[in-house]
Amino acid sequence: MVKPEWLKTRPPAGIKFLALKRTMHEHGLNTVCTGARCPNVGECWSRGTAAFMIMGSTCTRNCRFCAVKKGRYGEPLDPSEPERIARAVRKTGLRYAVLTSVDRDDLPDGGAGHFADCVRAIKDMNNNILVEILIPDLHGDIRCLRRVIDARPDVVGHNIETVEEFQALVRDRRAGYRLSLEVLRNLKKISSSICTKSSIMLGLGETEDMVLKTMDDLRNAGVDIITLGQYLRPTIKQLEVKEYISPEKFAFYKREAEDMGFSLVISGPLVRSSYMAEDAVKHEFRFF
Repeated sequence: MVKPEWLKTRPPAGIKFLALKRTMHEHGLNTVCTGARCPNVGECWSRGTAAFMIMGSTCTRNCRFCAVKKGRYGEPLDPSEPERIARAVRKTGLRYAVLTSVDRDDLPDGGAGHFADCVRAIKDMNNNILVEILIPDLHGDIRCLRRVIDARPDVVGHNIETVEEFQALVRDRRAGYRLSLEVLRNLKKISSSICTKSSIMLGLGETEDMVLKTMDDLRNAGVDIITLGQYLRPTIKQLEVKEYISPEKFAFYKREAEDMGFSLVISGPLVRSSYMAEDAVKHEFRFF
C-alpha cells in the first residue's frame, strides 16, 4: 500500500538533532524515538525534544505493532540511569521531559520503582521541569500505580492502543482493553489532580463506531488528554496497515473527542503518544 503525501516526513537533520543525538550517546540512553522507529524523530529531535525509554531496550511483551526488541527477560536495571537522564535533561535544556519504557514483566513491580526514581531525579535537579511518563499496565497493581504517582509526575499516560475488538490481534495476550481502562481509572482514584493521557492507533481496520466507543470509554475512565494517530508498519514483521486515515477524518475525531469533554485532543496522521507533548500541554492544557 502506497503512503499518501500527508505521511511523508523529512529525514533527520539540524544542529539540535545532532546535539541531542550526541548527548543520548554520551549518557548511554535509549529513546523510544529510535527504538520504535517513530516517523517524527527528525522533526522532534531537530526541535530539541525527545522521549527517553528507560529500563533497557528489550520488551518482555510481544505486541504485534511494535518494532522494539523482544525477550523473556530485560536487561538488569541500571541504578545510575535516573541520574544520567537528569544530567541529559539539564544538558539539552529540556523544560518538559517525557519518560516511557519497555514492558518489564520480569520485575516484581514491573519497573514502577525505577520510573519513580527517574521522575525524582529530574525533579530534584529542577522542580520547574515538567515530567510526563508513559507507563505499562503494571498488571493493574494499585501499589505499583501509587508508587509511580507518589513521585509526582505532571502527566501520566497509559495507552489503550486500539479498539476493543482488535486487542487480541494487536497487543500481547497479557495486555487488555479492560485492564488498560482500569489502570487509567485507578490513576485518577489515587490522585484526582493527576493529568492522565491515552492514545489510539488508527488504520488497523477499525470502524468509526469502534473508535467513538473507545474514546467514550476513555473519557468515562477520567482520561484528560487523548492522542490519535495513524498506525505505520515499522517493518515487514509487524501488522500490515489496512487503511490510511485522511487528515479530514482525524479532524472529525478531534471534534468528537472535544465534544466528549477531553481537555486536550491531539489528532493527526503523524501524531504519536508524546508528539509535541511540551507545546501541547504547556500552551493548551490548563492544569499548568
